[in-house]
Amino acid sequence: MHLYGTQKVNENGHLTIGGVDTIELAKEYGTPLFVYDLQLIRERARGFIETFQQLGVKAEVAYASKAFSCIAIYQLAKEENLSLDVVSGGELYTAIQAGFPSERIHFHGNNKSYSELELAFDSNVGCIVVDNFYEIELLKEISEAKQQAMRILLRVTPGVEAHTHDFITTGQADSKFGFDLNNGQADEAFLKVKDHEYLNVLGLHCHIGSQIFETDGFSLAAEKLMNKISMWKDQFDFQCTVLNLGGGFGIRYTEEDTPLEPQVYVKEMIETVQTFASKLDLSMPEIWIEPGRSLVGDAGTSLYTVGAHKTVPNIREYISVDGGMSDNIRPALYDAKYEAVVANKANKDKSNTYTVAGKLCESGDKLIIDALLQPAEPGDTLAIFCTGAYGYSMASNYNRIPRPAVVFVEEGQHQLAINRESYENIVQNDLALSLKRG
Repeated sequence: MHLYGTQKVNENGHLTIGGVDTIELAKEYGTPLFVYDLQLIRERARGFIETFQQLGVKAEVAYASKAFSCIAIYQLAKEENLSLDVVSGGELYTAIQAGFPSERIHFHGNNKSYSELELAFDSNVGCIVVDNFYEIELLKEISEAKQQAMRILLRVTPGVEAHTHDFITTGQADSKFGFDLNNGQADEAFLKVKDHEYLNVLGLHCHIGSQIFETDGFSLAAEKLMNKISMWKDQFDFQCTVLNLGGGFGIRYTEEDTPLEPQVYVKEMIETVQTFASKLDLSMPEIWIEPGRSLVGDAGTSLYTVGAHKTVPNIREYISVDGGMSDNIRPALYDAKYEAVVANKANKDKSNTYTVAGKLCESGDKLIIDALLQPAEPGDTLAIFCTGAYGYSMASNYNRIPRPAVVFVEEGQHQLAINRESYENIVQNDLALSLKRG
């Protein structure tokens, strides 16, 4: 059994995280329950930041908070001197409510609304990552009306396809994100903003995908961006001060996954940028990156209570849990794979094969197909590993199921970070029928 971060098995045979017994957490807070290992998140954040410091490169490490957003995680990011990548007005508002320094917030998104961009200006965010020509016109209008300067990066698609799922590749030419680097769109965008009174172009941004296990894609993307920067320097005397190479660093979900240490990705990026800065006679830009999954993905564990058991003779054994695609859509959406353990029997041999089904009214609501587990009975606690990224953040109220609670653990302590939704929460925005017939 592969354990992550501070996970251990105690003398009672129970899985513990951060020195806290998961069975006790399940009893106190109920299930389904997301449990986050703060020590592991801190170690990952420091690993990224310290790598840049050791190599003497000016940088910002921005937590890509679409992976998991809430006030408490933003406060943790602030404690660890991270910057913040937000992709909506809701994430930006949450960050401001958390007291996160607005000058370290980068605002992303392929269809930012006028009101969202106004909120970004009013909040004095540190940078807006510009995604399309429509957004350029909105930014010009808002900045001129407010007579307020804004730092921007131009997001480009470099034509690099990461080796990952089609739904989470973003750097190829056929993408909803960014200006194409190869067909003239990026040049046209640059010309529209380079001399604007209020828009200060820092440089370029790209993001080639998610759950990436090799460095070649990042190096190739960096090379393409540096060549474009060199061209703009020669033609327009443009001085690039920031190169944002995105995130997408992979983590281990199952034994089939072979991620690199986060620091390896960073070193490869730096070496590529340094090589081309020297080759092209460019000043070394500040490097920004945006880890999300690699900060919180394997720091999160989902706890469920086992319920119904069904045997389909000669085909499959099912165990059902009290959550499912309402709190983890990734298996249905991406065919994502996970590993699990019966948390109250973690010291027992894994001798049974089950398909772990959720309780949602969908045949596709299966969290793990053919999971090798300890014998499971109703009332047992099932722990599914590596659900810290895109679990809670993509959760829904499908079938009117309340979203789970979220708990943080560290050094034997635990605290609620997000309350469990109630049935009252589910109906709080509903209105009674008021149209009159006849």
